[in-house]
Amino acid sequence: MKKVIATVLTMGLALSMAACGSKGAEVQDAATEAVSEVAEEVSDATQEVAEDAADVAEEVATEATEEAAEGEEATEETAAGDVMTHDDYVAAELDSEVTVETYVQAKQGWWENEGVGNATFYTQAEDGAYFLYNMPCSEEEYEQLTPGTKIKVTGYKSEWSGEVEITDAKFEIEDGNFVAEALDVTDLLADDSIIDHQNEFVAFKGMTVEASKDADGNDVAFLYNYDGSGSQGDDLYFNVSANGTTYTFTVESYLCGQDSDVYKAVEGLNVGDTVDMEGFLYWYEGVNPHITAVTVQ
Repeated sequence: MKKVIATVLTMGLALSMAACGSKGAEVQDAATEAVSEVAEEVSDATQEVAEDAADVAEEVATEATEEAAEGEEATEETAAGDVMTHDDYVAAELDSEVTVETYVQAKQGWWENEGVGNATFYTQAEDGAYFLYNMPCSEEEYEQLTPGTKIKVTGYKSEWSGEVEITDAKFEIEDGNFVAEALDVTDLLADDSIIDHQNEFVAFKGMTVEASKDADGNDVAFLYNYDGSGSQGDDLYFNVSANGTTYTFTVESYLCGQDSDVYKAVEGLNVGDTVDMEGFLYWYEGVNPHITAVTVQ
């Protein structure tokens, strides 16, 4: 633009000088007309530049508005609401929104469903435990959620076959770290109060491996799948007893796969073995722990 204006001024000066020559008024008129035409072109160019600048400004403003809206949406998707105690959570109605602060203890494998990553987490705070079912998270976030990591979670209290869990959850990582020690609940197995420890990291001592029936009716120490229809890599089911009552325990393959120590330990069990175990007090129509460690006495 500065170059165009300088050109106009230069032409005006040159033509004015030319007008002082032999042709006088005729040259002066031509000079005036030429300057007028150039000035009009400059005006048009100035308007075009102004319009372009306005378009750019509008585009920048639109992008800024969209980014701000995306920022607000991201904020809305983080955990929100008043933090509950575990007692508050237990008292809350099913399908109601809940917000808790808790600590990751273990996690099942990350997977993607229709472009959305998610995973299931076993979590616990000092006053109780929470099972976070299929919580949306990116693969990068999944890697950050290591045992002990503190998170604030907002979701909906749900129940499936007796297992109380948080679904449709949103979360944010907070400062803090806590890893629970296994609570021995062997003597509570036959007591109704064991439900108070649902989803906690627990231990079972001195239990006896009981026979399960495979698909052919044979006595075996464990089954692949609950009915023996599976193969290596599927969940493991095995029966153990204490004080004359038999319970079914599980090695959840998404939590502890076939290469894990506990998976191999269960595959090596014999009927009649006495075992100590640790795991999470999952619930399926009653006590059905997800076992993470087995030691034969």
